[in-house]
Amino acid sequence: MLYPLQFAPRLKKLLWGSESWEISAVESDVSVVKGGLLDSNPLDELVEVYMGDLVGDKVYERFGEEFPLLVKIIEARERLSVQVHPTDEIAAARHGAYGKTEMWYILSREPGARLFIGFREGVTREVYAAAVADGSVGGLLNEVPVEPGDAFFIPAGTVHAIGEGIVLAEVQQTSDVTYRIFDWNRVGADGKPRELHTEWALDAIDFAAPVRRVTRRPPDGRSGSVGRVAIFHCQRSRCRRKYRTFACLARLVHDIHLSRRRSSRHHPRWKSYPQSRQRRTHTRRSG
Repeated sequence: MLYPLQFAPRLKKLLWGSESWEISAVESDVSVVKGGLLDSNPLDELVEVYMGDLVGDKVYERFGEEFPLLVKIIEARERLSVQVHPTDEIAAARHGAYGKTEMWYILSREPGARLFIGFREGVTREVYAAAVADGSVGGLLNEVPVEPGDAFFIPAGTVHAIGEGIVLAEVQQTSDVTYRIFDWNRVGADGKPRELHTEWALDAIDFAAPVRRVTRRPPDGRSGSVGRVAIFHCQRSRCRRKYRTFACLARLVHDIHLSRRRSSRHHPRWKSYPQSRQRRTHTRRSG
């Protein structure tokens, strides 16, 4: 019988800070179960074996054996590069992969920290192309101050970057397709400028993409929807509830307590759990 699955995070040290991949089915970084009868089993193999019993019939009918979400914790000690992700259509044609729509939930921030989302009003393809040529793309970006509890959806095609001094949770499509268009004129660990993908990015950019600030955390921390798009639905939850397919859970304030029939499990912070679609079992819709 399936049980709430805890996965070992995959930690990555990067030029600008660090990432913890909490749940991933990206081919080179597949999550493995930590503990229980399925200990050390990789996520992609679990989907192949348990199918709709793991992710829910609707999700399995849509995505088959591809787990549809990638969940990360990102700690930005320096600014990340300015990027854009292609739509599903562009990514499929060029890379045989999904595009990437993602969501950011701000966990903590240093005073004055900000995100860069979309272009300022009036930026056209021609203005952007000129800025790429002279290394001034940073001056075209829309800057957004943030507070803990803020949430933002970043649809595919939206130019974006995370500023320094921010820790956030990122929920995204299972895709690692990224076009880097500006790196703040810095160099990589080898002393050379990092590769840019400005040619690939040009027709992937939505120059009119708006800033989609979804919500701020209520002062009492009560439950509620953070936001929903066609690909996934993110929600804060304090209450006991039943779900229809699977859940990816991470502790933001208190420990997680999961119950199934007469058994229960108590879990610490920053663990994520797909859950089976058994009778009387908590599950979570994801697609």
